[in-house]
Amino acid sequence: MTALGYAACLRGHSVLFTGAIDIINSLAAAQASGNIKQTLAYYIKPQVLCIAERGYLPIDKFGADCLFQIISHRYERGATLVTTNRICKHWASIFDKDAVLTSALLDRLLHHAETVIIEGKSYRSKDQVEI
Repeated sequence: MTALGYAACLRGHSVLFTGAIDIINSLAAAQASGNIKQTLAYYIKPQVLCIAERGYLPIDKFGADCLFQIISHRYERGATLVTTNRICKHWASIFDKDAVLTSALLDRLLHHAETVIIEGKSYRSKDQVEI
């Protein structure tokens, strides 16, 4: 994902790299301070939004709704890249067990998507010594 974002930068596109949990935390803080519209716009505006690590932690209703709003507003307006360690059919368990919201989110996210499945050992473990 980093290489794709970097290539987009080299071509003059605005790119934002962030994590799913970082998005939710910043939107929760923005809601508390009354700035949620401005913070949503921050994530909707870039031509390319790169969301890393979707799937490691469960997301509550507020977080699921926020990510849906971002994906929905970006749909057919900007590229959204997502990395995850979970297959799509298991996303409802991550998104507050809300199958309807998950289906709507995936519908928008996957409509024009190119899905890349990477299998095998983690790149990060290449330098580790086996014990």
